[in-house]
Formats: sequence, structure tokens, C-alpha cells
Amino acid sequence: MRELPVLDATDQRVLGSLLEKQTTVPATYPLSANALVSACNQTNSRDPVTDLDHQIVERTAKSLKERGLLRIVWSDTGRRTLKYHQILDEQLALEPDERALLTVLLLRGAQAPGELRTRTERLHGFADRGQVEECLRRMASRPQPLVRELERRSGQQDPRWIHLLGAAPEQTSGETAPAGSADPSRIRVTQIIADLHVPDLPASRSFYTDYLGLAEEEFNLGWVARHTSPVSRATLQVMTSDATAPVDPVVSVMVDDVEAAYRQAQERGYEIVHPLTTEAWGVTRFFVRAPDGNVLNVVQQHAG
Repeated sequence: MRELPVLDATDQRVLGSLLEKQTTVPATYPLSANALVSACNQTNSRDPVTDLDHQIVERTAKSLKERGLLRIVWSDTGRRTLKYHQILDEQLALEPDERALLTVLLLRGAQAPGELRTRTERLHGFADRGQVEECLRRMASRPQPLVRELERRSGQQDPRWIHLLGAAPEQTSGETAPAGSADPSRIRVTQIIADLHVPDLPASRSFYTDYLGLAEEEFNLGWVARHTSPVSRATLQVMTSDATAPVDPVVSVMVDDVEAAYRQAQERGYEIVHPLTTEAWGVTRFFVRAPDGNVLNVVQQHAG
């Protein structure tokens, strides 16, 4: 029987990113070197967030190729470009549900079944948490188990699971969470940006870019633009009126898992003003009204 591959942290990030993008962006898969680096380093759906350079990613890809876990292919359109295609799922003979769970475990580390169900929605449709748990048990009962359930820590509602393709911090016996660490059941906010309403974007531009020094225009969709200071990185969005939502938000709250944030808002009974929607400009978002009446745009941006 062939031994399971032992993957270090960079191996896991490269293969997990390829597994994810093969399902979520099939039109641009296999990935070029630039796209693979971006996928590895994206700030959403990754834990921890990394800053891998091209040399590290390409060296890792070459090593994975030599181990029979990745193929390097040529683009068949336009300029000849090397692209990367994972074959880990073939080597492990993964079913679609197993593949989805392993992908998220490689990218995010130890997680509870409820978290896994939410975070695999774009990869595989689990009907409920029970289906996730059944799949995890199946993966754990293989002749060579792929996953393992961790002992429940004090204060945790649900046990978490890890993959067994490489070392994970949670495998250290007796490990306890440091005092003051974040509650893993809560959403993680990565940035909050004010949404300032203006009658005309071009007319307002000089004040914010020249007077306030927000000289970098990160994007401009015609109805909303984001201006950032190249020195302090202070950021402000200005908008005339939201293009698809029925109301305008006061702030945009960037999160690392918008699906989980949406479900928690529903569970807490908050008013959803604009439903969870994947927008044409590359984000998934929803609007929620705070008890004080303010409307927040809760958003996750997707890497290309």
C-alpha cells in the first residue's frame, strides 16, 4: 500500500490552492505561476495568511512534481506559458465530498464540522452538518486515515478535525489556547472602510486625493471608488448610490469568511437588507442592519 504523502506547510498551501481553484475558477485552471502565487497568498479563506514569493512557490511546485503530486503543463492558447495542475486527488482516490473537505483543511487547518460545511459551499454541496460528519468519519476509517478528530478543548462547543498529510500545530499534545486569543466561532474582520456618499464621483475626487492625500485609486466602478494614502494606507470609499442593493451602507466590513458571517447574522436574528450575493465585480457580500439602524456591507473579495 502506498504511503500517504507528508506535506510541509508550503506544500499544503500550494496543493490546497490548486484544489480550490480547479473547482471555483475552472476557466482559468490550470494556474500560471503568477496566479498560483496570488492564490497561495490571498487574504481570504486562508489561515494563516502567507507572503510566499515566486521562487518559493515554483521550487515547491517542482518538488511536488517530482513526488507525483503535481503536473506542469503548457498553456494551449496564446503565448506558451507554464501552468500547474494538482494530481493529489488522483493519488488519494478522493470522492468529491472528501476532496472538498481536504481542500479546506489544507488551507485553513483544524475546523469544526459546522465551519467545514459553510466553507465548502463553493466546492461541494453538503445538505447538512450530518453529511459533513459522515464524510469525515469515512475519511478517518480508511486503511490509511486522511483526517483525525481532535480532543475537544475547554470552552469549545464542537470538536475540530485536522488532515493527516503533514504536521499541524493542533497535533501537539496538551496544547492550550493562549490567554486573550480570538474565539474561533466568531467571524474575523480584516478591515473596515467608511462609505461616504457623494453626489458626483469625479467632482469629489480632487478633494479626497489632493487635500487628504488619498492619491491611490484602488478601483472605480463608476458608482463607487476607493482611495488610499500611499504613505499611511488610510482608506476611504466614496459612492453615489449602490448599484445592486436597495439601500446604501455606512461602512464596508471586510471578512475572511462571508458565508459564515451571513449564517451567524441570520442565527442572531439581525435584519438582512441585501441577501448574500456574488457580484460581477468579484466580491461576495450581504447587507445587515445593526440594532442601532446602521446598514453594514459585509464583504469578501475573491482572488482572480
